[in-house]
Amino acid sequence: MPNKKFTGLRETETSEIKGFRKLSPRARIELLKQKTNLLDKEWLTISDQKNFSLDIANGMIENVVGTFQIPLGIATNFLINNNDYLIPMAVEEPSVIAAASHMAKLVRKSGGFKTTSTDPIMRAQIQLLDIVDSEVAKKVLLDFKADIISLANSKDKTLVRLGGGCKSIEVETFLETLVGPMTVLHLLVDVRDAMGANTVNAMAETVAPLLEQITGGRAKLKILSNLTDLRLARADIKIPVSDLSFSNFSGEIVAKGIIEAYALAQVDPYRAATHNKGIMNGVDSVVLATGNDWRAIEAGAHAWAARGGSYAPLSTWKLDSAGHLIGSIELPLAVGLIGGATKTHPTSRACINLLGVQSASELSEVLAAVGLAQNMGALRALATEGIQKGHMSLHARNIALAAGVTDPDIDLVCEYMIRANNISVDEAIKYSSKINPTGHRDPN
Repeated sequence: MPNKKFTGLRETETSEIKGFRKLSPRARIELLKQKTNLLDKEWLTISDQKNFSLDIANGMIENVVGTFQIPLGIATNFLINNNDYLIPMAVEEPSVIAAASHMAKLVRKSGGFKTTSTDPIMRAQIQLLDIVDSEVAKKVLLDFKADIISLANSKDKTLVRLGGGCKSIEVETFLETLVGPMTVLHLLVDVRDAMGANTVNAMAETVAPLLEQITGGRAKLKILSNLTDLRLARADIKIPVSDLSFSNFSGEIVAKGIIEAYALAQVDPYRAATHNKGIMNGVDSVVLATGNDWRAIEAGAHAWAARGGSYAPLSTWKLDSAGHLIGSIELPLAVGLIGGATKTHPTSRACINLLGVQSASELSEVLAAVGLAQNMGALRALATEGIQKGHMSLHARNIALAAGVTDPDIDLVCEYMIRANNISVDEAIKYSSKINPTGHRDPN
């Protein structure tokens, strides 16, 4: 049974919603109002983008002239560490949310996703140039470790009071670079429930004069690293092979195909890049919906994928001797619940409340689970009926809309184009005009 822990869902509800995809958007919202703890005004914020005003946008970035909308959907069926989650995902690509929801439903049968995460440690880097002896400088910096940490923590006493702050330092030396030898000091900072960029950048600038004083060097770059290799989230699943069967494919065939697809990603960076892109389809969608920095997440994930010296998949897949498919993922995820767009963007705030996560670490674990589900969905499709079939219906719908087809003809036109294996604007217009000569509107 799921834990009785607060999430966006009401205590008696689960993330399983039968027939959710068949409902209209308004019907989905009305159903979710009944199942969640969100206020009506929060649902209005989610469904009516007029609530994101130009004034708010103008306070977030420079030279504002408008806002840009992309679809926001809900992934269902997720059971993570025995807790149910409805997961908001902002994405323009068809089948992403459908694949995540479908895989989550499959995983749910065998106990759901098991996730863990490390402490939210961010790195700040201070580059020191013009140092006479790099090894001596390294020793001196480590000797002053306590002073450096104390000075860094003086910049954010609130963070320290909450249990965070600078915990340690590291020192790297690079004897041969384009500009000569350099020494780089890392501040290792527990940022608690923040993404942490502003905090660690401020700490780096605060300690830089001290580093210059004790080394005789010149502090140049003072900035965070987006390779957050100490801030990791992991998700694991274990599914009986028999549960993988569908249509005309046995569970054994599906499992074998997933392993074969994964094997190619292991040895070939061209495949690994696409393998990981599929993972990030899910991760980025939730990151964007919650107002977090998806560019930082992308940078960290792909750098992590190359940490072994060659580009590799972020997930692993194997079969055990008891007849289970085992999948796991581990990646750096620097996300927050406070500060930035998570605080100022009204829709992002509502999405966080809908998700119901109580800490940045919990959010990172949800992201890992979504990424693994997305990866499983892509591998399953590739291993069986091919990736295009899953895209077909939504692609057809997009084409029908582009052709100017209106309700109630859209479904009929889509079905016809899929049967005819000819999904095109011309075909949509031709068939729409045939079934409803007066109902077609010119897309132009």
